[in-house]
Amino acid sequence: MTDSILSKAATMEIPINSNGDTRTAEDDSLEQGAQIGGSLDEIVGTLPVAMDLQQVMVSGPNLNETSIVSGGYGGAAEGIIPTSSIKDIRSKSRGITPSNSAASRIANQPGHYPAPSMHHSNSNPMMSEEATRGVAVEKFDSVKKWSINTYKCTKQMFSERFGRGTRTVDMELEAQIDVLRETKLKYECILRLARDLTNHFYNMVQTQQALGDTFADLSQKSPELQDEFGYNAETQRLLCKNGETLLGAINFFVSSINTLVNKTMEDTLMTIKMYENARLEFDAYRTDLEELSAGPRDAAAMIRIEMAQQQYQIQKDKYERLRSDVTIKLKFLDENKVKVMHKQLLLFHNAISAYFAGNQQQLEQTLRQFNVKLKPPGSDKPSWLEEQ
Repeated sequence: MTDSILSKAATMEIPINSNGDTRTAEDDSLEQGAQIGGSLDEIVGTLPVAMDLQQVMVSGPNLNETSIVSGGYGGAAEGIIPTSSIKDIRSKSRGITPSNSAASRIANQPGHYPAPSMHHSNSNPMMSEEATRGVAVEKFDSVKKWSINTYKCTKQMFSERFGRGTRTVDMELEAQIDVLRETKLKYECILRLARDLTNHFYNMVQTQQALGDTFADLSQKSPELQDEFGYNAETQRLLCKNGETLLGAINFFVSSINTLVNKTMEDTLMTIKMYENARLEFDAYRTDLEELSAGPRDAAAMIRIEMAQQQYQIQKDKYERLRSDVTIKLKFLDENKVKVMHKQLLLFHNAISAYFAGNQQQLEQTLRQFNVKLKPPGSDKPSWLEEQ
């Protein structure tokens, strides 16, 4: 093959180096690229050599059938790269994909490690799709159960309203719940009136304070009535001071009643509401079980009866648990109510009596007895930073 190239390309000048070797620097670069592993970047760097060979060897044999020998004439065949591979690489550099890609041949050479694939496997989309489907099925089951439960409870509620259905009634517990609701209404009335008293009395104390300041100012500007204005100013200041002490006692009373009504009683009523909903669900599933038990007893009906029996047992356990919770909370609420109201009513009575009797020492002693701490004067006013 080499002799054929030399005979047909007689006009071609082939430089000879100092060792008599006909290889050029470009051939050495091709040999090095093939020995390293056929990296595409290094082989592409030899493209100018392949293009020069095509332009010079016009009359030579078909380049598709020739080979570039990197090991010299008669050397081993390990470093032989077909010129068709160079054409494929050049085509790829121009954006053309040949049928026999050089990259596929280079990838099959020993010592070549293929680049990692940038594409993700198809397992991740499948897993995400299965997870999404599982979530959708779970939501569908939840909506289905909620719809069935709502239908049964609504049916039971209308049946009770129109007198067709029966309901489970605990007479003793129902009576205690009714008493609690009535008591809460009355305590709310006490709380509202105590707040009104606090607002009115606060306005009266502010008026007394303004009146006392006016009397004191006039006593300085009216020498002929200095003593009279002075006595009245002192009296109004004393009343204002005792009024602030009484306001502290009333505010403590209002705060305690508010906690009892809007927190303690309200918490018990929330548990009672949950108990009533559980009672409605229990009666709904009980009615459903009774209707299924009264029907035919084929195989499908027996499966439905068994499922209804399971749901009935679940609702029954829930109903009994909440009924027990309501009973316990009502008991503790009654004990707490008696303890709180005994203390607060005694405080309110002693404070009001001491104030209107003019007994300042007894009024202060009452507040110390019930550990009522008064706010310092001017503490209700915002600071100058808050006013900005």
